[in-house]
Amino acid sequence: MLPQITHSLVFILIIFSSSFAQSIKNIIVEGNSAFTETQILQWAQVNNSLYIYPGIIDSIKNRLAINFSNRGYLNSNFEGIQIEPLSDTAFVTLTINFTEGEVTYVNNIFIEREDSSLIDFDSYFDFMKEQIFNKYSLEESINEALTFAENNSYPFIKIIIEGIFFYDDSSSGEHLADIHLLINNGKKSSIDKIEVKGNTSTKDYVITRELRIEQGEEYSHSMVEELPNRLNRLRFFEPVATPQFLINEKKEGVILIEVKEKQTNNFDGIIGYIPAAKEGEKGYVTGLVNVSLRNLFGTGRAAAFHWQQFNRFSQDVEIKYLEPWLLGYPFNINGALYQRKQDTTYVQRKLEGSLEYLATEDISAAVLIGTESITPSQNANNYTRIFNSSILTTGVNLKIDTRDDPYAPKGGVLFINSYSLSRKKLIGPLEFITPGLETNINLQRFTFTFWGFYELFANQVIAIGLTGKELRGTFFEESDLFRLGGNNSLRGYREEQFLGSRVAWSNLEYRFLLSRRSFAFAFFDTGYYLRNEDAERSILKSEGFNTGYGIGLSIETGLGVLAVSFALAKGDSFSDGKIHFGIINEF
Repeated sequence: MLPQITHSLVFILIIFSSSFAQSIKNIIVEGNSAFTETQILQWAQVNNSLYIYPGIIDSIKNRLAINFSNRGYLNSNFEGIQIEPLSDTAFVTLTINFTEGEVTYVNNIFIEREDSSLIDFDSYFDFMKEQIFNKYSLEESINEALTFAENNSYPFIKIIIEGIFFYDDSSSGEHLADIHLLINNGKKSSIDKIEVKGNTSTKDYVITRELRIEQGEEYSHSMVEELPNRLNRLRFFEPVATPQFLINEKKEGVILIEVKEKQTNNFDGIIGYIPAAKEGEKGYVTGLVNVSLRNLFGTGRAAAFHWQQFNRFSQDVEIKYLEPWLLGYPFNINGALYQRKQDTTYVQRKLEGSLEYLATEDISAAVLIGTESITPSQNANNYTRIFNSSILTTGVNLKIDTRDDPYAPKGGVLFINSYSLSRKKLIGPLEFITPGLETNINLQRFTFTFWGFYELFANQVIAIGLTGKELRGTFFEESDLFRLGGNNSLRGYREEQFLGSRVAWSNLEYRFLLSRRSFAFAFFDTGYYLRNEDAERSILKSEGFNTGYGIGLSIETGLGVLAVSFALAKGDSFSDGKIHFGIINEF
């Protein structure tokens, strides 16, 4: 019974007190010249409709005194702050009347060192002399000095404010301050060893070579903070934390890296059987199979297999292999074998190889060479569109990748620019190689890809992608053209729906991170394609600009990163929407 009575009394007192509480209706600020009224109100933490409480004037005085003194006004007076009731007893006027007083200037900065150092710390503080004393400028200078020292071999530096002495100059009458700092550099450190923990499959040397740290290299805090990004690009691990730097019993500097391996061997596939539609036909197998082995035997080598049967007559088969860090040097060798059967039109086979130089952890350049053959199907009607031909291709590629994570970056850019020259020779059929038809053709391909990422708010990222491709030459066949449409370019349309000698598309995504490597997103895509007229082969000019938009999810699973999106093309109703899904290619 007693607790119930107590609770009732408390409730009654709360209601009673709130019914008589007064609130601020007007605020008057007087006496300010160095600072704005907005700053004064922000520091005082008051506003209209704020309820008056006991001790509010003392709280305002204390807050203002702290903010004024931190900015060099140590002689301010706030006795003029008062509260006056209005005719309506529920409201009051708050008058903040004060005297700013004269400012305090920094006279001297005395720096005492506990040990010798080649670093000139005076330059970080000298500019403060004869300036208005400002706590925040002092803290910023100390942080800059600490950062510089940490990036120049002194990770254990300490800067201590031993004291700040305020006094008045008897001759000038100025208010002055002397600042006394004590600096302990600590031991100058180098990186003598790298220790790795948590890797059960990946070899230690695969991790350490990616760090690009030489034994005995001087310690730099900014470089150590960059190490997780370098390891994340391997895509072998869960997001890597910033390594620790330790001094062992032998006085050696040790970088300690802890990793957690993720699934690097992925299988993605679906197989179906389409029965015969009419008598005399045979059924056929359709589907998709992707096999990705990205860390063979823990050595960083990678292999991939892709097979896709689009319909009865169209099929893709591709095999890839990557040999990283050839003989321990920063060179990657890539090889690929590709075959495409396109309807009853032609069979295209490619064999490609490239040598990639890893110039830095962010920049790489590659040279490539490849051979290709186009074999038309045995159908005379197709010979006017597709010739039997052989192609030799050479090219170069430049890549810049500063993303902080390859799966769900919060910042950074991905830039890829490539150029290739293909020397194409038409072999036959001879009856269709008419006089005047050029049989040795040079084809130039220019490609450009850019992705930029920026974190607007916590876990909310804007991603912008731009891609352009252009084919130049005197004679194009269908197998030479670029393809546009589908999950990897213009969503809301069928895969590879459009053909063109010039294609371009943009992708704008607003991403909300659900975890470090999973996110929901809304997107807007645009795409352009152009195929010029070829009157001799009765091919009309085709050109178009299309848009697509929708929502989607990118989720990290045990099989890899699964991307699913629902997309609408320009003019589509909801029922016409397309669902794009698949495991993101990680080769």
